[in-house]
Parts: sequence; C-alpha cells; structure tokens
Amino acid sequence: MKLVYNEYKVKELGDNMVYLDYSATTPTNKEVLDTFMRVSKDFIGNTNSLHKLGIRAKELEMQATRQIASLLGVKETEIIYTSGSSESNNLALKGICLKYQNRGKRILTTLLEHSSIYGPISYLQRLGFIVDFLEIDENGSVKIDSLEEKITEDTLLVSVAAVNSETGILEPIEEIGKVLKKYPKCFFHVDATQSVGKIHLSFENVDLISLSAHKIYGIKGIGCLIKKENIELEPLIHGGKSTTKYRSGTPAHPLIASFAKALRLALQDLETKEKYISTLNKKIRQSLETYEGVFINSTELSIPHILNISVLCMKPETLLHALEEKDIFISTQSACATGEMSKAVYAITKEEERAKHSIRISLSYQTTKEEVDYFLTCFREIYTKYKNLKR
Repeated sequence: MKLVYNEYKVKELGDNMVYLDYSATTPTNKEVLDTFMRVSKDFIGNTNSLHKLGIRAKELEMQATRQIASLLGVKETEIIYTSGSSESNNLALKGICLKYQNRGKRILTTLLEHSSIYGPISYLQRLGFIVDFLEIDENGSVKIDSLEEKITEDTLLVSVAAVNSETGILEPIEEIGKVLKKYPKCFFHVDATQSVGKIHLSFENVDLISLSAHKIYGIKGIGCLIKKENIELEPLIHGGKSTTKYRSGTPAHPLIASFAKALRLALQDLETKEKYISTLNKKIRQSLETYEGVFINSTELSIPHILNISVLCMKPETLLHALEEKDIFISTQSACATGEMSKAVYAITKEEERAKHSIRISLSYQTTKEEVDYFLTCFREIYTKYKNLKR
C-alpha cells in the first residue's frame, strides 16, 4: 500500500492507484523535492539579510531566477514570484486596472476562464469597471473578428487563458496579441497555467503571464507572474523587502529553486511527451465515443492532456466516487470551479445537460497504457451497472 503522510491519519491508497487528475495538480517530482529539501537545509539565511548566510541564499535565488528567465525567454526583472496562479491572476488584473484606470475601465475576457479570473473581475466591476465577453466559435476558439469589434480605445485589459482548464481548448494567443498591438494602451494578460510545461507556445505579444509550479510537478505554494519590464502594477501585498517591489514578503528561496528545477524538467522532451499523451487520449476518446449518452466535450483544438466528457446516465459525482472505489481518480469540472454546471462546457455545447454532467480526465507522460486500460475496463463496468438501473 502507498502511505499518504499518516501522521494525520490520512488513509492509505492502493499500489494500483490510477491518477487521472493531473490538471488539478501534479505529483511532485523527486528531483524537485530533493532540491527543495537540500536548499531548505543548507541555505538557511533570509535572502534579505546582509550577513554571509543571507548573501549565499540570495546568490542561489538569483541563479534560480536566471534559469527560469532563460527557460521562459524573459528577463529576470520581469519575474514576480507569487504563491501560485490564483495570486498571479489577481495581481495581474487588479494590479493593472488599479494602476492604469485613468486610461479606461473596459475589460475583455471569455466564458472559458478560471475562477481566479472571474473573482478579481467581479471585484473590479464593483469599482466601476465594465466587462464584456468575447465570442467563441464551435470549437471554443476566440473569434478574432469579435475581438476587433468589441475592443475600443477605452479597453484597458484583455485576459484570455492559453488553455482552458476544463476542456483543454487552446486559444489563438499569438493572433490575439497581434491585434492588441494596434492598441498600445491596452494590456494583454494570459493565464498560462495549463499550457506551460505541456506545449510550445509563444508569448511574444503578451504583457502579463501567470503560471504555477504545482501544475508542472513542482511544489504547491510557488508560482509567478511575468510582467514585461515597461509595465507598472499596483501591488496586492505591501510592506517589506522582497525580490521585487510588486510583492512584499520574505522570498521563499527553497521554493524558488525547486520551481526552477520543476520548470527545467517539465520542458525536457516536450514534443515526445505530447505525442505519447496524444496516443492515450485517442485511445480513451475512441472507446468512450462508442457509449450511448456519452459525449466528448473537448474539441479538435483541445490539447491531449485534457479530455472532457459528459455521461448523461449518472451524476458526475456518482461516477467520480464509483471510480474512486477502484482507486481511479478523475475530476468534475476544474478543482477550483464552483456551481453545478460547467460554464466552459455550456459555452461550447449550449446544452445544460452536458454542462451539468461534465467530467474531466487529465493525462500525463507519467500515465501508463496499463492505467488507461484499467480505467476503460472499470468505466465499462460502472456504466453498464448504472445504465441498467435506469431502464
């Protein structure tokens, strides 16, 4: 049996556990964990301290930052460390809008965003900002003509996730960025949480980029916001020296070093990993398409790491817990989603039943073919049982 830190009486998991919820969070890579533990043990100084222990820790932090900047193709000064993508998204949206509100109060986004985008947007609406939603086509892709139609000289910010966390739909980030170049007073924010470390994507025309370590086999509690150097932000957290003026607090250099390691490992052999995951996705999709009342919600634009389906003969929670009894772990909607209906699935399908029965299967290069076979066998057993009960 696999023991899950039993000090708090967390129950044991079977050796044959099948984890298919990688988009919610990934298991920490052993090398990443080793880096975190070594830095925590050997570099005990506060990086803001002036003595040699602090200076030594600061040097390590700077090395890690240089590596992250090199891997992402950005400048070291453009990296703001955060606790993860939710904080990065909040800092990007609130920071831009509060800093530059004299330029305009219009925000454009989509119906395919994470809750950590809608949360700060709701807050900004209470401050008088106006929000409009870009149209998407049948595959979930932002319509460029909708962007050109809705954007005005008063539009301050456009925020679009590179990859939707529920359906895996990849948005035309480069095309959107090119359109926004015509509007120098408008900023472009991209939530890249579900894309970095999974696919190659250019952020050349993007002003602000959010990402998180725990989606790329890193440790929870560390992420960053990439902010192009000519942009200012109103901080969310004030007071105390840190790595930048935009986010106060003692720099967590063990987490920063482990973040650099996670990113480097995630970007290795990216195309090979993606091709392998595509074969797993295809196998699951082809099998599930044969079932009556099972619909594939992911589209041809979805990355292979995420497969969203609807199973109409049972509640999503019923399927989730039935699979859980067999040590198979999937998700309903995204881990941070609220409400009974998937907004993303409804935005694509316009069908309430499919949106209410949304299930997300998320894959990794660590997923084995045997695990997929086991999942498909168990799915058939559960589906057949509940389908017969409905008759």
